[in-house]
Amino acid sequence: MDISCQFATSLHSPEHIAVAEQLGYHRAWLHDTPAQSPDVWAMLATAAERTHRIGLAPGVLVPTLRHPMVNASGAATLAALAPGRVALAFGTGFNGTRALGAPPATWSYLSTYVRTVRGLLRGDTVEWEGVPLRMMHPGTNAPQRPVDIPVLVSALGPKGLAVTHEIADGLFSVNGETAHAHEFAWAALGIHGTVLGEDEPLNSPRIRAAAGPGNALAYHAAYEFGGDPTALPGGRAWLDAVSAHPRTERHLAVHDQHLIGLNAADDAAWNAGSWQAITATTVTATPDRIRDTLSAYAQDGITEIVYQPTGPDIPGELERFITIAGDVQLKPS
Repeated sequence: MDISCQFATSLHSPEHIAVAEQLGYHRAWLHDTPAQSPDVWAMLATAAERTHRIGLAPGVLVPTLRHPMVNASGAATLAALAPGRVALAFGTGFNGTRALGAPPATWSYLSTYVRTVRGLLRGDTVEWEGVPLRMMHPGTNAPQRPVDIPVLVSALGPKGLAVTHEIADGLFSVNGETAHAHEFAWAALGIHGTVLGEDEPLNSPRIRAAAGPGNALAYHAAYEFGGDPTALPGGRAWLDAVSAHPRTERHLAVHDQHLIGLNAADDAAWNAGSWQAITATTVTATPDRIRDTLSAYAQDGITEIVYQPTGPDIPGELERFITIAGDVQLKPS
C-alpha cells in the first residue's frame, strides 16, 4: 500500500511537498479550492522544481471551475516539469464549488469533461460546447502529444461509481469509504488525523490543531449533503452558529477554514464537545491503532493512503505518520 499525502493548498505547499519527498511519501496531492487557496497548478509547478521523485497531483479538480483546455494545458505543463510523476483526480465539487455558493457538477457533465481533457492530452480534436478543440502547443510549450497521465475520480454512490468505472484509472475515496475499493486496481483513500501521544487528551490544543479540521469535515459534510449535524457531538452549537448568518451567506460560514483550521462554528462545536468524535471522524489514535486501521484499509482494497496533516507543525505531522505507516506492508486481498 502506497503512503501519500495531501494538503490544503497554501503558499507553503511546495516546501511541505519537498519535506514529504525526503520522508518517503509516494505522492503529494493538492486541493483545488480557489476560494481559500493559491492556484493549484502554480503550487504544483513550484513543487516540481523543488523535488525529484515524489508524485504530484491536483486532488481533486472541479470541472465547473475551468474550461477543459485550461486543465489539459496545466496538466501537460506539470508533466513537462515532472515527467512520469503526474496524476490527475476529478470530482463534482465540495469545498471547491460550495464555498462559492455554487452547486456541484452533475455526473454527466463530469464524465464529458474528463473525456474531453483526456482526449486533449492524447492530441485528439475534441468537441466542447459545439466547438472543436485541440491542443496546439508547439514543441517548446508542452510535451509532444499524447501526454499519458493517469486519472482518478472521487465518487460515492452508484452514479459516481459507474462513471468512475467508465472513464478513470481508479477511485479516490474519502471519509473511510472503502466498500467499493476492491473493484479498482488503484483505490486511493484520503484520511485526516494525528498520532496520539501517550495519555494525550483528545481536547488538547495540539489535537485541536492537528485533527480538529478533519473532525470538522464531518459537520461540513453533514450540512451540505443533507445529513444532521446535530447528531454529532456539539452539533447543535455548530448548527446554531451557522444559522445565525443570513441564509445567503451560510456557505461562507460553513466553508471558512475548511480543512485548514476551525471556523467560528467549528470552534463553537469544539467547545461543546465535538472533540469527542475525533477518533471516529479521523484516523487519530495511538501508533498501534493506526497500524491496525491502515492494515484494515489494505484488506478492504485500498492501494494508496492519502494523509492530510494540519496545524502549525506540518513537517512533524508528516514524519510522525509515515514512521508508523511505513510499518504497514500489507497488500490488498
